[in-house]
Amino acid sequence: MLNNREESGSPLQFVRVISWSLLVIILSFSLLLSLFISKYAEQTLLEKQEAFALLLAENVSHQLFTRFVIPTVLKFGAIRLRNEDQANAMDKVVRSTIHSFHVSSLRIYDHEGNITYSLNKDEIGSDGNADYMVRKTWDTEDFSAEILSKVSKIASLFRVSLDPGSMVLRAYYPLRVERSLTDIESNPIMGILEFQQDITADYLATLNFERLIIAFSLITSLVLFFLVLTVLRRAERLSNKQLREQERLIFELQQQEKLAGMGRMVAGVAHEIRNPLGIICSSSELILKKARKENSSHVRILEALHEEAKRLSRTVTEFLDYARPKKPTLHDVDVKSILEQVVVFMEPECEKLGVTVDRDYDGDMTTRGDKDLLYRAFYNLVANALQAMNGPGELSISAARGEEGLHVTLVDSGPGFAPEHLERVRDPFFTTKDTGTGLGLALVSTIFESHGAEMALSNAEEGGARVDVIFPA
Repeated sequence: MLNNREESGSPLQFVRVISWSLLVIILSFSLLLSLFISKYAEQTLLEKQEAFALLLAENVSHQLFTRFVIPTVLKFGAIRLRNEDQANAMDKVVRSTIHSFHVSSLRIYDHEGNITYSLNKDEIGSDGNADYMVRKTWDTEDFSAEILSKVSKIASLFRVSLDPGSMVLRAYYPLRVERSLTDIESNPIMGILEFQQDITADYLATLNFERLIIAFSLITSLVLFFLVLTVLRRAERLSNKQLREQERLIFELQQQEKLAGMGRMVAGVAHEIRNPLGIICSSSELILKKARKENSSHVRILEALHEEAKRLSRTVTEFLDYARPKKPTLHDVDVKSILEQVVVFMEPECEKLGVTVDRDYDGDMTTRGDKDLLYRAFYNLVANALQAMNGPGELSISAARGEEGLHVTLVDSGPGFAPEHLERVRDPFFTTKDTGTGLGLALVSTIFESHGAEMALSNAEEGGARVDVIFPA
């Protein structure tokens, strides 16, 4: 039985392992997929912002050349930003160009790395902090951009909002002379443009998109996990049910094989005992009658001998009946008349013990069955109830026809079945009586099964044993 429990427990352990493994796999896959999509969205944002920054830089370069460089050269002959009028004109062009583009700082460097123009006039004339990038842009003559973050990516996921300037794009662009507007064959670099653009709002939109992806992935994963878990749980229940059914069938097969062998042995022994026992019974009865006529002093001994011989004969008969059950001859029988016959026969015993019998019959009590076998089955049930009460009490017998068929119920006021014995009382040779054979309820169960009826044993709510017998409709 311990091995069966361990085997039945292994599917449960297997389902648990599979469930948690699936949860880990699904969540891991979903997180990796959401991170990949988030990374792709972030890369797309960077590329988009770089493209916008390049357009802005080209526009600033074009506006400076057309609206400041050419007019200034034509008017003054040369560009001198120390001239207040030229500086103000240039500042006006730059500010009008970058208006509404969230540019937080803008500088222009000469070939020596000095700041010739800045939105912050205090920086003009200094070398700034971008020597390396300025020299690199002079050498490569290419546009470049990078993202400056004041908050970590993980921390930003858990923040509702970001402060302005949390995400900044810094770009470097070579300012060139436009060939289409001059007679110069090449377009030499006039200076290096550096500007910083606040992209916090765009980054926050992307961040919200990433949060949506991660949340959707997690919810989808959990829903999928619970669906898989439900399927696994159902499979587990079906598997456990099949295992229990298999265990029951194996147990019943083992019991049948054991009982079949025992029945063959008992039948052989009982058959050998029956004939000599019959001679002993008849002989003891004759000797007892003779002793009573002669008023012999051995009457009590002979009576005990004769009673024990009869009891042993009944026991042998029970063994033979169980080993070779009689096939029922089915006819229309009235269960009510059978129950009444049993009660009438047991009436002297009931009066002797002080047991009252309540009967309640409703409707047609006719069913298909063998009258002798059914009488014997109900007789054994009533006899068991009287033995269990073993004194004053009450026996209730009711019968009624319902949707399932004819339902007969017997309830006594005795001690009832012990809970630990309830599953075994119908097993052959199981008994709690000192002189019992343990075949009474086994024979009764066999008789009802041969009639297609179901017998259920339980304890009544008010106390005592309860037997329900249902004949099929």
